[in-house]
Amino acid sequence: MQEKERIIIPDESGEEHLFDVLFTFDVDHTEQSYLVAVPAEQEEEEEVEVFAFRYEEAEGDSDDLTLFQIETEEEWQIVEEMLATFSESDEETE
Repeated sequence: MQEKERIIIPDESGEEHLFDVLFTFDVDHTEQSYLVAVPAEQEEEEEVEVFAFRYEEAEGDSDDLTLFQIETEEEWQIVEEMLATFSESDEETE
């Protein structure tokens, strides 16, 4: 099993939370990049709360990402379609 990529995302109050990155993807026609993650502390049996963000990589050699909330209905539809595709392929590999 491959090691999951993990990121730390602060909430509104500045408290940091660890997330497992499920996948990232780019949308060619908008030239935007998206990241889908779940809280790392979640138990396997729990219903998983999924978080999605639009992101931009920092300039230079840094691994830093700048995350943006998804605000448009069009963006949410794209993310939901990718999540459905990811879920289907994940079920096939189990």
